[in-house]
Amino acid sequence: MKAIVCHRPTSPADLHLEDIDRPAVPDDGMLIRVHASSANPVDMYATSLFAYLQRGRKPRVMGTDVAGTVEAVGANVTEFRPGDAVLGAARGAFAQFVRVSGEHHLVRKPEGVSFEDAGTLGVAGSTALQALRDHGQLQPGQRVLINGASGGVGTFAVQIAKALGAGEVIAVCSTRNIETARAIGANTVIDYARDDFTRSGQRYDLMVDIAGSHSWSDCTRVLPKGATYVWVGAAAVQHGKGGVRRVLTQFAGVRVGSIGSGRRATSFIAKLKNDDLVFLADLVASGRVRPVIEKRYDLAHVPEALEDFEAGHLRGKLAIGVD
Repeated sequence: MKAIVCHRPTSPADLHLEDIDRPAVPDDGMLIRVHASSANPVDMYATSLFAYLQRGRKPRVMGTDVAGTVEAVGANVTEFRPGDAVLGAARGAFAQFVRVSGEHHLVRKPEGVSFEDAGTLGVAGSTALQALRDHGQLQPGQRVLINGASGGVGTFAVQIAKALGAGEVIAVCSTRNIETARAIGANTVIDYARDDFTRSGQRYDLMVDIAGSHSWSDCTRVLPKGATYVWVGAAAVQHGKGGVRRVLTQFAGVRVGSIGSGRRATSFIAKLKNDDLVFLADLVASGRVRPVIEKRYDLAHVPEALEDFEAGHLRGKLAIGVD
């Protein structure tokens, strides 16, 4: 089969499509024929020195988000059968086939959801949902600010906030993404190139910070006592300059500054859960959430997709069609 394999710490430009053996089907797992995937921060992490050492200096087939059909099932699998359409996440999704075994993060794809849309949901959709519902504890009627509303996580966050009953969703994004933010349901859109939302005099019940573009002290101007601030650090790596070092500095500033402030501040890394994947798939099937896709690539052009992803300032997701 064809696959994108990372052999050593490298840049996306040095990756390429390879011929490798198709994985065997374990008794407690399945072989999935991949139809679609998309790019995420975790895919960039797989090319780093730390990830390489973590996996024992072994090569790894890249990719995480997956949508496809079950090709074969192991002797002990009863939940799925060949031909079932699935979506979710599996390590090694930038390939024609991916193997999953034991506990997995795959659920049935609703009939009305395309493979392309399904292939964008796993990581970014779960991150947005957990930021708002689990860590932000969003309540119906609240005013919600999404800073960094135009990327993969941000475009999902705007729509999921509306679906969860937010009274007003305010999106902060660049000039070129204003119309997209409005089209996906933002009540108000702030162009960060023209206006500093921290000096607007407005107040918000919940702020989901994906861009990480302002200090904690700046953010407190728009967060009254009792408000919640959720910092999505893994997504913030892809915004602006400074990478991981900038993210760690931002995280430390938030944690220290929020002590005794009367505001709740938290950060997290999303954990994939099958119940969340079902919830997200149902939102897309019902039309309440629509994945925003800026560009489409085939499997051979995954390195180009990852270069574009690394450059940042994206509008929605970068979709990868495998078949």
